[in-house]
Amino acid sequence: LAVKDPTAVERANLLNMAKLSIKGLIESALSFGRTLDSDYPPLQQFFVVMEHCLKHGLKVRKSFLSYNKTIWGPLELVEKLYPEAEEIAASVRDLPGLKTPLGRARAWLRLALMQKKMADYLRCLIIQRDLLSEFYEYHALMMEEEGAVIVGLLVGLNVIDANLCVKGEDLDSQVGVIDFSMYLKSDDDVGGKERNVQIAAILDQKNYVEELNRQLNSTVSSLHARVDSLEKSNTKLIEELAIAKNNIIKLQEENHQLRSENTLILMKTQHHLEATKVDVEAELQTYKHSRQGLDEMYNEARRQLREESQLRQDMENELVVQVSMKHEIELAMKLLEKDIHEKQDTLIGLRQQLDEVKAINVEMYQKLQVSEDAMKEKNEIIGRLEDKTNQINATMKQLEQRLQQAEKAQMEAEAEDEKLKQEYVTKSESLQKEFSQKEKQLLQLETDLKIEKEWRQTLEDDLQKEKDTVSHLRIETQEIINLKKEFLKLQEKNKQLKRICQDQEAALQELASKLSESKLKIEDIKEANKALQGQVWLKDKEATHCKLCEKEFSLSKRKHHCRNCGEIFCNACSDNELPLPSSPKPVRVCDSCHAMLIQRCSSNVP
Repeated sequence: LAVKDPTAVERANLLNMAKLSIKGLIESALSFGRTLDSDYPPLQQFFVVMEHCLKHGLKVRKSFLSYNKTIWGPLELVEKLYPEAEEIAASVRDLPGLKTPLGRARAWLRLALMQKKMADYLRCLIIQRDLLSEFYEYHALMMEEEGAVIVGLLVGLNVIDANLCVKGEDLDSQVGVIDFSMYLKSDDDVGGKERNVQIAAILDQKNYVEELNRQLNSTVSSLHARVDSLEKSNTKLIEELAIAKNNIIKLQEENHQLRSENTLILMKTQHHLEATKVDVEAELQTYKHSRQGLDEMYNEARRQLREESQLRQDMENELVVQVSMKHEIELAMKLLEKDIHEKQDTLIGLRQQLDEVKAINVEMYQKLQVSEDAMKEKNEIIGRLEDKTNQINATMKQLEQRLQQAEKAQMEAEAEDEKLKQEYVTKSESLQKEFSQKEKQLLQLETDLKIEKEWRQTLEDDLQKEKDTVSHLRIETQEIINLKKEFLKLQEKNKQLKRICQDQEAALQELASKLSESKLKIEDIKEANKALQGQVWLKDKEATHCKLCEKEFSLSKRKHHCRNCGEIFCNACSDNELPLPSSPKPVRVCDSCHAMLIQRCSSNVP
């Protein structure tokens, strides 16, 4: 035969004893038929068996003086897992006669039984096996399935009412011994079954009444909670109204401050605009005057430049004419040289003179090329040159005539040649003087041009300064425009704030009106409920006469109940009917209830 585990045998024995003690306690309580006291033997044996079940597999804890092995540790843990157990634990700790942890554990079991929550407390303790492992061994009853079975059996003890006095008992020194004689069968048990059935039915009715009382208590507590919430909401609304009024006052003060600030800003901007307008007008007038003078100076300079360019163009044209005439003279001179060389030696002197004239003309041409860049105001000099060129042409014609007559009169030609030499020498000297004068005039013209350039540069600098001032004035005008725009924006914001304040005031007025209406409706509902609390519906058998006309009911006068107040009246007294969503047909009510309900419906009272 296989050897059984002694701890498993212990658990099975304790489970059987728990079954017997719980069953015997329930049967004896049903037969006893009243609340149990602490001196009741089956109840005492039940506590002894529970103490043995809780002690099974309990770990030994070391203390300073000795080893400690009590069940108060795990029972004290229930307080943390189940908040409703805090009251039991606190009352156990406050008991004056208890000195040992075992006595506290016995008192805790008795209080849990009186509360009918022993099964709930132990179920929370069994679920948390990680915490129980600190107090019990792994093979303990509370750590195995037998503990869950015992907790399920303890649920049946909720049908028992126990009235135990824990304060005066000596729970520390009690000896826990199981009395097995109480669980043996007797002949009296067979005869008391019918009585137990009757007692069980009575207890079932009692439990049903207790459950109804619990439900009614829960509904009453929920109604109290609703009333409290409504009162709190009313107080909160009143506080919010006060806060909103304070906010409105603050907003009005801020609005006044903003209005004063806006007026100050308007005054400042107007003064600034007036000052800037005066400055701008003065600067515009000065700018116009300076602009007119500059335009006149610019027109004069432009006119002078045009005249100088025209003079230069005329000089260049005259120089071209002179160059062409010079080429013609050179060709004529070459022909004359050829004719003189073939005919007479006397013409050699004439050729030399012609070469000298040619050299003078070349020098004049070079000097004229140097003076091309700055030839101005030289109309008189050009006229003189034209006269001299005409004289040279005349002399050339005379020379041609003289050359034709040279063959006839050489002596006259020689005299004439000497005269011509003298004339050319004087003319060359006069031309050199005129060229020196022209160079001086060119230097003067160059200096005048430099002065005009400097004057023009100063005028351009003045124009640039005036442009800078105009740009600065434009920037200031743009800033003034921006200030106007900001001022308009501030005015719009001020209008928006006024609208918001008006809307808030209107909303507060609406809230106040709604609150007053809701208070009046609540008071009407309370008065109606008070009036209805004292009324009791009459039974159909008791009602024999109509309360309105006080006549006896018959086949023609049928009974009708008012669904609001419960009064019984006949069909001849009132034919008022109201439709209800819960019933397919309309419901009859009395005249007073009909008027009240119509008034409530018109005022939107539920």
